[in-house]
Amino acid sequence: MDRIPVLKIGAALLVTIQVDLHDSVAMALEEDLSNLIVKSGAKGVLIDISALEIVDSFIGRTLANIASVARLLDAETVVVGMRPAVAITLVELGLSLPGVRTALNAERGMALIQARLSDSYGEPGAAGF
Repeated sequence: MDRIPVLKIGAALLVTIQVDLHDSVAMALEEDLSNLIVKSGAKGVLIDISALEIVDSFIGRTLANIASVARLLDAETVVVGMRPAVAITLVELGLSLPGVRTALNAERGMALIQARLSDSYGEPGAAGF
């Protein structure tokens, strides 16, 4: 697999990574998400990494880059499903994932995105959820 599928749900894009994330696939994901944010007008990006057993420094930087680019394009990124071992490894590597919001699971991540959209549009549900 050389591309990660991206689904649009309301005003958000949903990415569920179910395979090992090699560097080339991660770079393709960054490019695909940037293009899809612009094309769809998405205001949120939810990335589920619960299937990943390892997040190395390159993948960590790629997630931070995705969040930075999304923010510049007026979308919020939330990473969900991080395993405890992955979190410990990221801390040990000194990676803080600046600009990346995290949540324990997809439900909480979507709630963060929806809260941001409610703040932007003034009322719950106004953004298509």
